[in-house]
Formats: sequence, structure tokens, C-alpha cells
Amino acid sequence: MLAPFDVSYMQSALLAGLLISVPCGLLGVWVVLRGLAFFSHAVGVATFPGVVLGLGFPAVGPFAGSLIAAGAFGVAVSSVETDHRVRGGAVTGLALAAAMAIGAVLLTTVAKVSAPVESVLFGSLLGISGLDIARCAVAAVLAIGALALLWPRLAASAFDRAWAAPAGACPARTDALLLILLGFTVVTALPAVGSLLVSGLLVIPAATARLLCDRIGAMTACAVALCTAEVVIGLVLARELNVAPGASIATVGGLGFALAAAVAAVRSACSRRAAGA
Repeated sequence: MLAPFDVSYMQSALLAGLLISVPCGLLGVWVVLRGLAFFSHAVGVATFPGVVLGLGFPAVGPFAGSLIAAGAFGVAVSSVETDHRVRGGAVTGLALAAAMAIGAVLLTTVAKVSAPVESVLFGSLLGISGLDIARCAVAAVLAIGALALLWPRLAASAFDRAWAAPAGACPARTDALLLILLGFTVVTALPAVGSLLVSGLLVIPAATARLLCDRIGAMTACAVALCTAEVVIGLVLARELNVAPGASIATVGGLGFALAAAVAAVRSACSRRAAGA
């Protein structure tokens, strides 16, 4: 199992993957519980114009450009979705389409980027830099620290929002902090898995854990463990099969979710039969 990691670039990829698995697993639980899966995927794709600007203007850089784009996307969606008539993902979808259109225009006009679009959309974990690894570590520390402080408020606003505000949980402020953490984590994960596949680390392990666990603590531990396993197995397959690591990681996650869904279906069928008997 350790043979694929006998070269430096694989060791760097493994370290970055393990570090980013921590915030992705921790935040992914709340993404699933709060119904933010589409938003988390969309914010990754919506960074496209920021990445293009960062590549076209080195003084800005892709990371800063991505943060700006993610922040603008989050503010736009959260501001407009206060109107109940357009809730349910409509504004997210509209803002996502606008971001992709702006990115496509910038790609061929203002920025005139010559870098392949594939590297922006699918990432390159095997080409991860030392600075990217440091950012992954920062994201892990921020997620651990923030969730340790916000855990009761997140639970209150997730399960009983009507009671949370009178109890002092401040749902709006908690939501804003969660979205900020989510945006930073997504942007940090982009060099590893790209904008299209970031949900493979953020959503799929947490959704799988949701099928396997009933308690939030167990679900969180399971999500981080699944995220870590997904990275390790995905990197091994990428090395052995000579495929893109982002795609192999997402594929492993999808297969794990399918297996968990099948197990959950069998359990449910057995429970119904036992109850009927």
C-alpha cells in the first residue's frame, strides 16, 4: 500500500489530501444536514472567473481571485435568497450560470489565459505546491477551531431554527460564519481536485456517513475517515491506472456512497419485514 507513495510528488499529494480531508469532512456534515450540497458545489464552480483573472494577472493570483469570486458569489446568493419566492436553489443556479458565463468571457478577452481549462476545472493534486499544502493546513486548523466554538449553535440552527434565535444561537450569524468557512475550504481544495470535483470531498463522504450513522458526532468522525480513505485509495488508483487523481478520488467516493446506499436499503427492508412479522 505504501509503494505508490515512494516518490516526493506522491508524498506531497498525500499530505495535502489528508490535510484537506479534515475541513471537508467536518464541514461536509453540516453541508448535508443544512441542505447546502448544491451551494457548496456551485461555489466551487463559481470561482472560475476569479481563477481566470488570477491566472491572467499574476499580481492577483488564482487563490486571491478565487476567494474574491467565492465571496462575491456567497454574498449575492445569500442576499437575494432572503426573498422566500426564489428560495430552493433558484438563485444559486442563476448566479452559477452568470459566473460561468463571466469566466468564459474573461478567458478569451480580458485575461487571455493560455493555461489549460482542465487544470482549473479538475485540479492537479500530483502537482500540489508547498504553499497549497500550507493553505490546506490552515483550513484544517480553522475548521477544527471554528466548529469547536460553533457546534452548539450549528446544531440548534440546523434542527430547531425557530427556537435557536430566542435561545441566543443567532442563526443568521452562524450561517454567515459557516458559509465563510465553506468558501475558504472550497477555494483551498481547488488546486487538489478542481472546481467541478470539489464536492467529491465535501459532500459525498458526509452523505455516505449520513446513511451509516444516526448521531452527529459519529457522523462527523465517519465523514472525516471516509474522506481520508477516499484520498488514499484515489491516489493509489491514480498512480496505478495513470488517471487524474481528482477523478479517481471522486469515483471512489461515489462507489462508497452507492455501497452505503445499498446497505441502508437492505437494512430498511429487513426492519420492515421484522416489524411486519
